[in-house]
Amino acid sequence: MEEWKKQVRDSITTPQKVADILSISCEEISKVHNEFPLRITPYYLNLIEEKDDPIWKQAIPDIQELYGSGFDDPLHEEHDSPVKGITHRYPDRVLFYVSPFCAMYCRFCTRKRKVSDPQSVKETDLLNGISYIKRHTEIRDVIVSGGDPFLLQDETIDFILGQLRAIPHIEIIRIGTRTPVTLPHRITPSLCTILKKYHPLFINTHFNHPKDITPESKEACRMLADSGIPLGNQSVLLKGVNDDPVVMKVLLHKLLQIRVRPYYIYQADLVTGTEHFRTTVQKGLEIIQNLRGHTSGLAVPHYVIDAPNGGGKIALIPNPVVEHNDDEIVLRNYEKNLYRYPSSTCLQESNCSMAFADSE
Repeated sequence: MEEWKKQVRDSITTPQKVADILSISCEEISKVHNEFPLRITPYYLNLIEEKDDPIWKQAIPDIQELYGSGFDDPLHEEHDSPVKGITHRYPDRVLFYVSPFCAMYCRFCTRKRKVSDPQSVKETDLLNGISYIKRHTEIRDVIVSGGDPFLLQDETIDFILGQLRAIPHIEIIRIGTRTPVTLPHRITPSLCTILKKYHPLFINTHFNHPKDITPESKEACRMLADSGIPLGNQSVLLKGVNDDPVVMKVLLHKLLQIRVRPYYIYQADLVTGTEHFRTTVQKGLEIIQNLRGHTSGLAVPHYVIDAPNGGGKIALIPNPVVEHNDDEIVLRNYEKNLYRYPSSTCLQESNCSMAFADSE
């Protein structure tokens, strides 16, 4: 049996087992488990060093999940779903939900309402989703998501990607997977052989903390990158995990070293049972402020809010514009120095010059 299948087979899925391993009370975990099941691979569980460390917080059920405000579907994905399994919010791209299972059920998951439910994806749903994509020629970009698509068998992944790549108007295919983090053994030579057939193919994964990066996850990313697949990372800003500019910078630098381009930092979605993870928006802006100019642009992701009610992703940056008029704009850089820049097309028209402005 392949190692990744052994990891899935031996995953911790009961409150009693996780309580025994970690020497904690089973009662609270059981209450949370009844609302949102737990699943942790032995590999990822072994990364925990102490109670409430960044790995623990992502993986172990917390009684706080039963309290606080939020929404089951804060992004209105079901509202924007013309057929089951398809979210068609933006004109030229769709999200294709192909798997209800993950190697680990992250405690902050935005799809708690359907992830872990085997009835949320059926074979007919996959076929209907592919049919919808075929009929809508405006779609050029498909994001294959879940759950985790890489929890499917190789043959199913090959079928889905083959069907999508055969559609003439599909230009690129993206896959969202957290297996390089929670189940790096899933990235096998046979999987990479399949993926190579369907370029241009992009993968976004989900590292949240420097401790997520291990020799095993590094090897998984190497195999994917060596297969010609550009890798991006989508972190979620999580209280007590990565809401610190120093921690985030270390993570982003380590990602580049394993050939993963930082893509997004998400403000945590307004999902029921995740309020204890959410930071202020100001904290996210502070992190971006501490990245811009203090490290290379390659290491600076977009900080975005996925707007409630299906509003889509909105990028946020610390406000660099101090003032502007028809002649000039005054900008603030990362050192908080002010600079004047012409607003019109040339210096002669603007009647001003590029100049260092008075500092605050």
